[in-house]
Amino acid sequence: MKNYFYSIPGLTPSEMYYIQSLTKELSEEKVKEFVYFYTAKRKSEQDILLFTLLGLIGIAGIQRFMLGQIALGIIYFITGGLCLIGTIVDLINYKQLTEKFNQTAALESLQMIGVGNPFL
Repeated sequence: MKNYFYSIPGLTPSEMYYIQSLTKELSEEKVKEFVYFYTAKRKSEQDILLFTLLGLIGIAGIQRFMLGQIALGIIYFITGGLCLIGTIVDLINYKQLTEKFNQTAALESLQMIGVGNPFL
């Protein structure tokens, strides 16, 4: 079977391992559907890093909006990234924030193609 995961831009090795473990029992057609939906939903680490860096020059919270954390994004925006402390913490943890978001996006993509959560 062809490995369709190589077509996903910016895929990290840990992310590749995670989505391979999720899709190992799927047919080739379902894997193609999964890759289509997952590619549209996932965020790249570089994008999250870039938008977190923007928080240092005054537009704080964009990374939280991108990660679907609307309330925290509003709080960051109003407080200047919690007086820059939250933004600095996000700069340190941007990879973990992105990984957690992408794992959720992978599970949502499985549901979109009609496959339940394999870990339940």
